[in-house]
Amino acid sequence: MIKQMKYFQAVVRLQSFTKAAEECFISQSAISQQLQALEKDLGVKLMHRERRKFTLTAAGEYFYRKSLVIVSDFERLRVETLRLAEGAKKELSIGFLRHYRGKELKAVLPAFQAQHPEVELTLFVGTHEELYEGLRNGRIDVAISDLRRAPSDEYVNFYLTRGYLYAEVPAGSPLASLSSITMEDLKNTPAILIVSSENSAEEELFFREYLGTKNEFLTAENLDTAHIMVAAGKGYFPIEFNMPPAPKEEIRYIPIMRRGQQIFREYYAFWRADTIKEYIEPFAAMLKEEFPGDAKSAERLNEVE
Repeated sequence: MIKQMKYFQAVVRLQSFTKAAEECFISQSAISQQLQALEKDLGVKLMHRERRKFTLTAAGEYFYRKSLVIVSDFERLRVETLRLAEGAKKELSIGFLRHYRGKELKAVLPAFQAQHPEVELTLFVGTHEELYEGLRNGRIDVAISDLRRAPSDEYVNFYLTRGYLYAEVPAGSPLASLSSITMEDLKNTPAILIVSSENSAEEELFFREYLGTKNEFLTAENLDTAHIMVAAGKGYFPIEFNMPPAPKEEIRYIPIMRRGQQIFREYYAFWRADTIKEYIEPFAAMLKEEFPGDAKSAERLNEVE
């Protein structure tokens, strides 16, 4: 009956027998037969059919809502049973930076889980140094971070994307009228960093050495807080995009330049070269596909951290 429930859910969700049949990889006549068999087993009518259209009965509405919970519970039960049957628990711990907005990761995680239901995912968020330490001590299997250290053959480096730096400022700020800006222009405006207060020193040092930042710093625990601080006129938020950001009414994104070029950072998926987990590289490859292309080669590099 679980399979029949899935067919029924697909028809309701897509509002089409044809689309549901395509999604479930069966014929339209077969999916109709399965739903008729489901109604016969239940002894109730789940939907009223009128030519190419249908509407759910009151019983159908109720069954649809409850079946979503039942199928979700069954899938979780199936995965846990599979893990127990295979013995050793398969896990993948993924670390990512505090300032990462997570669009690509949110897209790839369900797809990865569908392909590898036996793998339990754990997520870890931190600064570059926290992610590096997590890789070193084995707490993290793969880290999504920027490249800051000299290459090392102890780690695998898998290129993901290039992030171009912008200053996020309120639309009402005088800075918002500029088409581009430099760190010299921003020296009297506090920079907002997403980092806990106890780990702020290392991030501040990086921004001063890598970006040549001369201003003072303010800290925010997360992205939402950083955006609110910008709106309140507390400072500017250095934010990165791999594609030009869409304009917004209340804020402006100004490219931050150095010697006539927009400043950028490259991001990679890192993992220890001695890690024996066959699903790390497939995960990294799936994640790479979610990022828009750029001029950087997408080939795998076999040295770093």
